[in-house]
Amino acid sequence: MFGTFQQAQLRIELEASATLIGDSILRPSEWPHWIGPQRFSANLPDRLVTGTTYTSWLGPLEIQHHAQWANDRGLSLILAGAIDGHHEWHWGDGWLQSRVEGISILPLRLGHVTSLLRLKAYLSRQNNTVRSGMAT
Repeated sequence: MFGTFQQAQLRIELEASATLIGDSILRPSEWPHWIGPQRFSANLPDRLVTGTTYTSWLGPLEIQHHAQWANDRGLSLILAGAIDGHHEWHWGDGWLQSRVEGISILPLRLGHVTSLLRLKAYLSRQNNTVRSGMAT
């Protein structure tokens, strides 16, 4: 366990339904649109459920993720490896709250803010696509 203890918590408003937010977080097929530059283990399920375990890599650094619980309104991950800690998500119609804490050499706050801004931009594009499709 190397690094320093860090924590970050952020709540943002989004122009998206709870379903769209949840799908973006719980469906690994959605991650490449907003999570980067991480790589993820192969053979991930279509949707994260309680007990799902997977690995991600940020360059040579490996992070193990274990879904402590997962449902339609939230996700709790236990992290080990390059980050020893916890990442929790909660969402509803128009909002998302996320908290990460752990010991790491990685800049957790910077990564946390960056990923949430990328998710917000992705959901905004998705919402605009849905609106454009409805207008035609």
